[in-house]
Amino acid sequence: MKATYKAYFVYYVLISSVFVNAFEPISTTFVVGLGVAAVGRKIYNYVYESCDSKWIAFNSTGLEVALDRKLFGQHVASRVIQKAVTGFMNNKNPKKPLVLSLHGWTGTGKNFVSQLIAENLYKEGMASSFIHQFVSTAHFPHLSQIENYKSQLQQWVKGNVTNCPRSMFIFDEMDKMHPGLIDCIKPYLDYYENLDGVSYRQAIFIFLSNAGGEHITQVALDFWKEGRDREEIQLQHLEPALSLSVFNNKKSGLWHTSLIDKNLVDFFIPFLPLEYRHVLLCGMAEMSAKGLEPDQDVVDQMARELVYFPKSDKIFSVNGCKTIGGKLDYYT
Repeated sequence: MKATYKAYFVYYVLISSVFVNAFEPISTTFVVGLGVAAVGRKIYNYVYESCDSKWIAFNSTGLEVALDRKLFGQHVASRVIQKAVTGFMNNKNPKKPLVLSLHGWTGTGKNFVSQLIAENLYKEGMASSFIHQFVSTAHFPHLSQIENYKSQLQQWVKGNVTNCPRSMFIFDEMDKMHPGLIDCIKPYLDYYENLDGVSYRQAIFIFLSNAGGEHITQVALDFWKEGRDREEIQLQHLEPALSLSVFNNKKSGLWHTSLIDKNLVDFFIPFLPLEYRHVLLCGMAEMSAKGLEPDQDVVDQMARELVYFPKSDKIFSVNGCKTIGGKLDYYT
């Protein structure tokens, strides 16, 4: 039935366009034609995603609840992301785009957080045509093509922000990106009112990286060894050294980047390694997501067979919660 309605709407829009073009541009018929065209555009925007408040509307409460209930073991990241995104979205005249750099080992929730932001900003979530995701190994694999990649990336960012100022760009595997490539978008992240007539100030840029994971893990391990509560870890315990380690990491796409040198990254957000108790929470949530009745015994059995580190103490999950879905398929 939905497909039938959609087809009807498209047909109506096309007929409206033909109807307008069929009249001579004299006053009376021209006004009628404009009215029909306006109705056609309104119907089109109702059916198809558009860069307006119907399709893009930030839900601050929704993001806060999602971070609290769905992201486990990341009190630092949850707090910073909620405040950063809410503050940016509530600012009617931001001076620059929002730039977040998310760091931590695999399976700690970096991609998941990007998804939560998208779901509470775009009606279509990650399926929105205004979200653009790049994976370094897939989109920029060859060092010999780096100049072509730079040109293509600049054109892609400019073209899509021109189409929708409230665009989001996600760059995954920044630790595998060729150094120097990301600097090509530096002008778009800077404090310019506009560049060639295009303003980038409403856009959001998110970088995801494993770089800095060693430092984050060491801080978490030190807190554990000292008998201190994990929840005592604050952003100031991690961010300064994290940004410096990422900047000096020659294997990272952010190595000596002007984005860091010119302070264009608003927040370096650490994702802590996950403990056994967090894996249990992930498992219970995954069972619910699969439509299964959460079973503590099943999840506990699955969690116990995962690999933890360091070898002597086995505190943190090597793969975080990344493999939970597949593991549960085996145990259920």
